[in-house]
Amino acid sequence: MQDQIKPSAGMGSIPSEKKGVTFRVWAPNADQVFVTGSFNDWNQEKHPLSHEENGYWATFLPDAKDGDEYKYVIINGDQKLVKNDPYARKMQHSSGNSVIYQHSPDWEDKDFSMPDFNKLVIYELHIGTFNRPENKEVGDFYAAAEKLDHLVSLGINAIEIMPVMEFEGNKSWGYNPACPFAIETDYGGPEGLVYFVNEAHKRGIAVIMDVIFNHFGPGDLDLWQFDGWHENGKGGIYFYNNHLSKTPWGENRPDYGRQEVCNYLRDNAFMWLEVYHCDGLRYDATAFIRYLEGGTLKDKQEIQEGYQFLQMLNKELREKHPHKILIAEDLKFDSRVTSPIDTNGLGFHTQWGPGFEHSIKRVLKEVTDRHRNLQEVVESLLQRFNNDAFQRVIFTESHDSVANGSTRLPEEISPGDAEGEFAKKKSTLGALLLFTSPGIPMIFQGQEFLAFKYFSDDQIIDWGRVASMEGITQLYMDLIRLRKGDEQFCIGLQGNDTMVIHFNQENLVIAYQRIHHEHKENPTTVILNFSHHKHEGYRIGIGQKEPLEVRFNSGWQGYDKDFSKVNLVVVHPEESDYEESPYSILVDLPAYGGIIMSK
Repeated sequence: MQDQIKPSAGMGSIPSEKKGVTFRVWAPNADQVFVTGSFNDWNQEKHPLSHEENGYWATFLPDAKDGDEYKYVIINGDQKLVKNDPYARKMQHSSGNSVIYQHSPDWEDKDFSMPDFNKLVIYELHIGTFNRPENKEVGDFYAAAEKLDHLVSLGINAIEIMPVMEFEGNKSWGYNPACPFAIETDYGGPEGLVYFVNEAHKRGIAVIMDVIFNHFGPGDLDLWQFDGWHENGKGGIYFYNNHLSKTPWGENRPDYGRQEVCNYLRDNAFMWLEVYHCDGLRYDATAFIRYLEGGTLKDKQEIQEGYQFLQMLNKELREKHPHKILIAEDLKFDSRVTSPIDTNGLGFHTQWGPGFEHSIKRVLKEVTDRHRNLQEVVESLLQRFNNDAFQRVIFTESHDSVANGSTRLPEEISPGDAEGEFAKKKSTLGALLLFTSPGIPMIFQGQEFLAFKYFSDDQIIDWGRVASMEGITQLYMDLIRLRKGDEQFCIGLQGNDTMVIHFNQENLVIAYQRIHHEHKENPTTVILNFSHHKHEGYRIGIGQKEPLEVRFNSGWQGYDKDFSKVNLVVVHPEESDYEESPYSILVDLPAYGGIIMSK
């Protein structure tokens, strides 16, 4: 029977629609390959795989089924290696057995569509610490889904999930993938991810998956010397075996010069989008795919194969899934990352914009007003790639910036007094700037209720702060509502153009307008005060005569009792030749705060 049925196409274990399972693995240096598992009482010689072209081996076993555990037995000369399936969709755990997984979820998201990129507001979260069920050490997909209604009320329309592929142990940031195709068992495995994506989509929230193509492991890594071959004591067929193997995470850079390795990474990318219905990918540390040392000043040796791999992958993804978003964490201020592939760019839609975070945090953390440099704010506002404001993702907190010796922004502003007046005012001033700046805004889990403890993979965020910081959370809700355009009167915030209309370093006031090219007659005007002084009757030149309505005022005491008492409803421009503008307005500005206005 086994020899009469041709193995199905595909890699890994592929269950038949009727009965049986195909097994296929790449092991070009093997003399023989067997599959062993619970279906044959773990007999290591009963079921050999047949050799195919280009180092692939395959067989069909009619008695194997969904849920069976298995491994491959690889013979290379005197070596006998028992290895997990590189394509395993499910694992007992990272050092356990591969598990045959019949993927047949009941998707309920046919009516979901990805929001326009210029309307995205992203919420970065870590499944293991976002919300933890009782009697478990770590959070999982089911517990995380319980908090989706909170994100809906907040106004979030996209989630970026830190990596969930199977990793060593049960606590991790996720950037140490041991089994790249398997979903972390402690998070709920593939069934849990399907449930979470379904629940997010039913609520109108897109899911962007964080993926790692710059290294594997280093722990519990069966890919290492997979079929017994290696050079220089390095990783074998899936890795570079020369100086290109070196990364900050070990000698474990994938070999982008091997087509089979590129296929492996390509299949992984498509799995997230097609099998799990994710709406986009965030590629971790792409500089370490295209540069030997990530493009540091010390060493900028380009890995041309890595550059070409990214182009190849992004070209195919964009052609087959034009509405999915591709985000690069490149951090090199390189416009080629988001340039079109036909002009030798990498073809990402957008990339993390580190300049915004670093500059704005520096301005907000400065203790003395006279040392606060508003020019950094202006440069952060106007920085863009390829003249497209939405080719950058901007943030004041991310998983990297609130760990590794740093902590959350309120704590950095006022160490030991993260709930104090200055911490609340300055951090929410940062939020006001974030949601009115050109780019795709992102916040990190708990930022909306001023979480202040540094990020750790063993520390669940404190949901009790939702009640104690209700006003601050409302401030975030109001800003997100305006940013997404739930009401059309601030349509300028979705526009590509920004014009600074007032800059005063002495008073620490800056004003700018966001402009949508289809609604140039209705710009959104933003005025920010980076001083601890409340400004009353502050004059700013403006180019329009129509009355302006205040849509947001960070000084409203409904947000917090410590905020300034600043009440504005409508502002009437008056004719005056002020700052080379035909009109001017008088506004009251809260200390460390600001206002948003439109016609």
